[in-house]
Amino acid sequence: MESKAKVLGHPIHPMLIVFPLGLLATAVAFDVVGLSTNDASWFGISFWMIAAGIIGGLLAAVFGLIDWWAIPSGTRAKAIGLWHGLGNVIVVLLFIGSWFLRRPAPVNPGSTALALSFIAVALALVSGWLGGELVDRLGVGVDEGAHLNSPNSLSGRPAAERTTAPNIRRAA
Repeated sequence: MESKAKVLGHPIHPMLIVFPLGLLATAVAFDVVGLSTNDASWFGISFWMIAAGIIGGLLAAVFGLIDWWAIPSGTRAKAIGLWHGLGNVIVVLLFIGSWFLRRPAPVNPGSTALALSFIAVALALVSGWLGGELVDRLGVGVDEGAHLNSPNSLSGRPAAERTTAPNIRRAA
């Protein structure tokens, strides 16, 4: 099933998810560093990383929803996509809660704010695995007929088109 939202021949959703995933996971890592070193400046950095990660997550969700709508109903992919999307919405909501709790004093987050972030990153591992299942196992977002010698996505030719591979010397 080919992605419906593309730029220069590549699906937008997978391009965007790396930003919130990296920002939010690193924010939690910085919280751990702040806790272990008693250096409050790490919490301040985490606060702004969470803000950026939330914005990125909401943007990625728009393109994920566009792709999910295109998945045929009654398929395993549609169900997994639903769980993937709902899981990620919960992740973003947990981080939004953590961010709002941190707002009065970003360099001194309370235990509830930290707990929400830690729970969110654990859930993100599960929802990320579901996203991997969609792409790697079920081929969602992969061009129809894709194979190891598919033509370049900018060529305008279908992925299923067979091209001749260059001569590759094989060891005897």
